[in-house]
Amino acid sequence: MAFQNITGLQLGQAAMTTSYATIYTTPSNPPTRTYIKDITVANTTASPINIYINIVASGGTAGTSNAIFYGNALPGATTVQWTGSQIMSAGGTIQVKASAAGCTVTVTGGEAI
Repeated sequence: MAFQNITGLQLGQAAMTTSYATIYTTPSNPPTRTYIKDITVANTTASPINIYINIVASGGTAGTSNAIFYGNALPGATTVQWTGSQIMSAGGTIQVKASAAGCTVTVTGGEAI
């Protein structure tokens, strides 16, 4: 499948909690592929918070084998940005969590059918 017609969009945005939460799922009908371009996390507290961001294949579980960030300490009042290229197949998810409340995550990219 070629990425000839990509629709750019915000894939997800959320306040991170201490349990994994799915903030985006690649559509399965019609079969879609998702291009992840950018992930931004902001710590709005004064204390460091560990962040976890995983790109999980359909039917998989978030863990060390699919982590983009895994237990990375984000200092208080700091923003981190990941820019790269990740492709997700239909049914894949972006799952996030943090060691404490106070972080927000925004993921941007595009979808192609």
